[in-house]
Amino acid sequence: MSLSSELPNTTAHVGSPVKRVATRAIFFVTGMAMGLWAALVPYAQLRTHSEAGDLGLLLLCLGAGSLLSMLGSGKLIGRFGCRGVIIASVVLYCLMLPLLATFSDIWLLALSLFIFGMGIGLADVAVNVQGTLVEQAADKPLMSGFHCLWSVGCIAGAGGGSLLLSAGVTPLGSTFYAIALVILVTAWSFRGLLPFGAHEEEHVEGKAKPRPNFRLVLMAVMAMICFMAEGAVLDWGGVFLTRERGLALEHAGWGFAVFAIAMSLMRMTGDAIVSALGRKRVLVVGGLLGIAGYLMVVLLPGWILPLCGFALVGIGAANIVPVLITLAGQEKVMPVNMSVAMVATLGYLGVLGGPALIGFIAHLSSLYVAFSGVAAAFLIITFGAYKLKY
Repeated sequence: MSLSSELPNTTAHVGSPVKRVATRAIFFVTGMAMGLWAALVPYAQLRTHSEAGDLGLLLLCLGAGSLLSMLGSGKLIGRFGCRGVIIASVVLYCLMLPLLATFSDIWLLALSLFIFGMGIGLADVAVNVQGTLVEQAADKPLMSGFHCLWSVGCIAGAGGGSLLLSAGVTPLGSTFYAIALVILVTAWSFRGLLPFGAHEEEHVEGKAKPRPNFRLVLMAVMAMICFMAEGAVLDWGGVFLTRERGLALEHAGWGFAVFAIAMSLMRMTGDAIVSALGRKRVLVVGGLLGIAGYLMVVLLPGWILPLCGFALVGIGAANIVPVLITLAGQEKVMPVNMSVAMVATLGYLGVLGGPALIGFIAHLSSLYVAFSGVAAAFLIITFGAYKLKY
């Protein structure tokens, strides 16, 4: 029997402050683990003596592991509940962190990174399912605030890891500090994690297998576009600013930095914005801001105004995915664990495939054309918002 059978006895407590804090805590520690890996990447490259192309393939292992685990995450969450999957995934990525800091064989590092990605992917979907259930029980917008803690965790992991490494702590030592914090926070959050993953039993005898409707497919496409826009800034923003806008090479990361800061600040106030404007307006305005931001990047001269364009993209994109996750959980054609997992998984394809697609278009034409294509894709978010149910 699915652990979701425990739900009727706990429904009244799902939206409690304890559950909200626990949800935020897991978003934070999982984002922190990802951020720490970002700080460890240069050391991994030195140990393995890998060239840029080899490093790119190595980093792809993380995304491949995440995507593979996400594909089956919905059923796992339905069977073992959010709590069971979150605990298992946290253990998995904590076990891999010391290996990522020590392995010098590129194949062993690739395998460890693949398993680390599986843990991150499972945790990502499970905590989004928990967040959806908690938000529905609380009957007020919470998802943007949850996602904000992921962003804050990434900053804490990357920044804290860099500070430890700068202070002379070894890469392995820095992972032990991170693991200790993750274990403490997760143990403290244990009682606030949901032992179920949906509102009802997923397996009902004689019931037809749930299938996504048009709205769920549209949400997945919209999430994919938003993730693709984020990946484009991360992987190609610095290239564009240095090659096309004359920004100094050592400042190539400024584009993603202003994007990430703008996104984090908007997510801090995102729940209040959703309450004030409504989810439809957030999607429509977010799509329009994404278009305007990419057009600023492409059309305006120098590097200062394009930097403002990347910030505008961050402002527009900040609350799109949190709203889509919320709406996916409200669709009744599938259990929450399945609908949220579907939108999150297909959306994640934008992170993996988007930058590669942009690179292919840029190779055939230019980054101007590729970024213009991303701006045009935001139209699907803007007009798609009118086709969703609120």
